[in-house]
Amino acid sequence: MAQMIIEVNGRPYTVGCEDGQEQHLIELARIFDRQVRQVSQDMGQLGDTRLFLMGALLLADELSDAKARLGAVQAELARMQSDQARIEVRATLALDNAAKRIEKLAAGNGAAHPTFWSSWPGQARG
Repeated sequence: MAQMIIEVNGRPYTVGCEDGQEQHLIELARIFDRQVRQVSQDMGQLGDTRLFLMGALLLADELSDAKARLGAVQAELARMQSDQARIEVRATLALDNAAKRIEKLAAGNGAAHPTFWSSWPGQARG
């Protein structure tokens, strides 16, 4: 486990993280530091504990909003995929019906092999 020093609101803190996760931890610390500094600007110096609590609550609120938006996007994607599947089925059925009608028309015109392709222009019949 790697030991790292991160800085939040101008103060150093030693924290541990899994090997290979150092850059991720640094980025998370930057996000948290920005949030804590914003709270400090908005509310003044409340002490580290209260600043950290307010910063964590604001980040949790952002996370909650992001999860709600993600859920809405996932629901819309599922609806669109369902619509696409229904449209594909309807299109396939419409094409099948059109092919059957064309074959029936071709058979009625004296075609020896009542298939769609035998009635295609330029194709040999018989």
